[in-house]
Amino acid sequence: MQLNFLLIRLYNYLKQNKVLFVYLPLTIYWLIIFIATSLPTIELPNLFKLQDKLEHFLAYFILAIFILFTLHFQDKNLLLKKRLIISSIIILSFYAAIDELHQILIPGRVADFYDWSADVIGGLFGIIISNKIIKAGLSQLAESQ
Repeated sequence: MQLNFLLIRLYNYLKQNKVLFVYLPLTIYWLIIFIATSLPTIELPNLFKLQDKLEHFLAYFILAIFILFTLHFQDKNLLLKKRLIISSIIILSFYAAIDELHQILIPGRVADFYDWSADVIGGLFGIIISNKIIKAGLSQLAESQ
């Protein structure tokens, strides 16, 4: 019950401040991902075996949260809003593929199917969590009417 209350409060706060806490962060974060993957690779120490995949997972987990909330709160394209989950998955998967392919042109980087897979899996988790927050917020709105 307490978790649902927190999710509803988070939803309402994001809805009231969507430009500052959803749209702007999506733009900035997406630019950061693009710039980071456009730089030649720098050898960083790996602390554990799958560190690279975890980094991909987390980067796209966060991106997916911003994408889902952006599509939900926007009112310009109602089809994207109506098909929120599938729209988010398509946008995220497509961008992850483009991002991996563009790395072929960057010295020291490669396009890797497993990196793309980690991107998509991280994105799916972000979509699931964001959707739970949206459902809690919408259920609260339905109850108050």
